[in-house]
Amino acid sequence: MPRSKRSTEENFIKFLGTAGARFVMIKQLRASGGIWINCEGTNVLVDPGPGSIVRCASSKPKLDPSRLDAIILTHRHLDHSNDVNVMIEAMTEGGFKKRGRLFLPKDTIEEDSVVLKHTINFVESVEFLSEKKQYSVGNFIFTAGPRNLHPVETYGLKFDINAKSISLIGDTAFYPGIIDFYKADTVIINTVFYEPRPTIQHLSFEEARYIISELRPKTTILTHFGMTMLKAKPNLLVEDLNKETGLNILAAYDGMTYIP
Repeated sequence: MPRSKRSTEENFIKFLGTAGARFVMIKQLRASGGIWINCEGTNVLVDPGPGSIVRCASSKPKLDPSRLDAIILTHRHLDHSNDVNVMIEAMTEGGFKKRGRLFLPKDTIEEDSVVLKHTINFVESVEFLSEKKQYSVGNFIFTAGPRNLHPVETYGLKFDINAKSISLIGDTAFYPGIIDFYKADTVIINTVFYEPRPTIQHLSFEEARYIISELRPKTTILTHFGMTMLKAKPNLLVEDLNKETGLNILAAYDGMTYIP
């Protein structure tokens, strides 16, 4: 049963990190803690990369991982999954309280699993993501997007907060299904490159510009920046894009809280 409705002040999206791809993550030029979502008192952590537990502790106000209701991995790459085991331990209070749910693509635990055998037994349930399927935990209901174009099984997300639709376009090369599926009031776009790199399956700023022009969301948040995006200064890029489009476009920063 969903919990009783809480104050909308509890409904937020917190960016525990905005690092994109390996080199920004390795150098920690931006943090890589993932995204914490609170929806009417239900707490969900998306993509706990390296340092997620540290970012929770240093957050202002602090975020208590023992209050997590679920963890979602969009895919298995380490900048999205490295801290999944420690966050499961935190969610389950060291495994002494079997609780919480884990949502992830099937290939994250096949063969070379990113989730350890002993921690996966701590959670109440494990559910595999599949394209355009709806899932729920507490008051949080989300739909996995179409399978992205990425070297491993990868999905974006679509959900509602404060009766506003939110979509998260995860790591992917551009494909027309992005325009078909991700239309929402707020669109979060993982924008790794400044210029397109056709041989590497990540979105660029130019492709994000096109997505924004097609979807025209009320708010767009660019995040998950690689080296070329950081050198181009995302905050300045979105200032120009705001003037060009007349839309509200933000460049996420570590620790940013967004209330839809």
